Amino acid sequence: MPANTNNPNKKTWLKVAENSDFPIQNIPFGVFSTSDDIVTIGTRIGDYAIDLGALHRLGYFDGISFKEDVFSQDTLNKFISEGKTTWRAVRNRISEIFDKENHSLQDKEEDKKIILFSTDEIEMQLPAQIGDYTDFYSSKEHATNVGTMFRDPENALLPNWLHIPVGYHGRSSTIIPSGTPIKRPLGQTFPKGAEKPVFGPSRLVDFELEMAFITGNANVLGEPVPIDKAEDNIFGMVLFNDWSARDIQKWEYVPLGPFLAKNFASSISPWIVTMDALEPFRVASPAQDPVPFPYLQQSGKHSFDIHLEVAIQPENEEATSITKSNFKHMYWTMSQQLAHHTINGCLVNSGDMMGSGTISGPTPDSYGSMLELSWQGTKPVPLKNGQTRKFIEDNDTVILTGHCKKNGVHIGFGEVITKLLPALKIKD
Repeated sequence: MPANTNNPNKKTWLKVAENSDFPIQNIPFGVFSTSDDIVTIGTRIGDYAIDLGALHRLGYFDGISFKEDVFSQDTLNKFISEGKTTWRAVRNRISEIFDKENHSLQDKEEDKKIILFSTDEIEMQLPAQIGDYTDFYSSKEHATNVGTMFRDPENALLPNWLHIPVGYHGRSSTIIPSGTPIKRPLGQTFPKGAEKPVFGPSRLVDFELEMAFITGNANVLGEPVPIDKAEDNIFGMVLFNDWSARDIQKWEYVPLGPFLAKNFASSISPWIVTMDALEPFRVASPAQDPVPFPYLQQSGKHSFDIHLEVAIQPENEEATSITKSNFKHMYWTMSQQLAHHTINGCLVNSGDMMGSGTISGPTPDSYGSMLELSWQGTKPVPLKNGQTRKFIEDNDTVILTGHCKKNGVHIGFGEVITKLLPALKIKD
């Protein structure tokens, strides 16, 4: 079944602002609650949230085969498990219904009252129940920067980095949607010059500019996902701020890697943008040398031209853009990450999430973390209000945005907005 949603000339009968992240060519999926405390699965066009459960009940999906209760859930997992054919069929039908020339819903005022909501009337929820979460480390520029800071600049990359997509298993229980504030984490650190570790709030809280993809039911236990089938098992992508406490991490990560420094919070954008929507923005990924093992080899274009930006907003102050990067810089592709993740037969389920790792570009103004932007705090980052930042301070809000643009079509991911609150006070 072809995707019929990418025509750049397609218009909708809904009002959509110029350069909206959500034109009719996007049709993302998410979960929202209404003012009546009803939680529903939806999509978005412009500043309208569309209740897909209501569309289904009123017969607008007649003729599409999927389980009857798919859109009566409070997560997208069951819909995601239906597979690519159903994802595409539903998006095609939504595109038809809201096409400027289609009057099947456009002229039905009572149906529209049930189906359409203004985005300021709703509250976005976590789009899927994320059973498992894996974070990769796939930006060569980021890995090189970190290796240069903490190891030998002449041998910044560890020996395995150019051979495998390095990753670790993260904590899914603390993945939160945009708008959810977090507290500065507590933990053990070993300050420079100290003779023993100390306990208290992290002093080096950092954002990590990432993207993440959400999987379908990719395989059965014991069977890998072939690299040429990997993208068929990726439902879509979100923006991802994988918060880090650099001082806690430095003390704890040997020998088993990230733990408390990473599991306190990870923030995602609430609308999942599908791979079909991103198809027009496909580009080649960086050349890989040495050539990977056969199970990781792929031809063609398997990355995406996604413009990314991060801003810091101090409390009651104007936000300052501090970095601009692009997803196309990633050395290891999503297909390679999923193929490697499952080469040993690891089971991947509907709604699992995999983070890209910090996305840094080749220039200092495109680095994807404060660790790099301030170069371990030696180069403070200026803000519009005259202040500077080495790392994220209490009551700062970090804002991630991302979009693609080509042939007059702008496809965006919305925002990830997260405020860092002071640490929890504990008794001595």
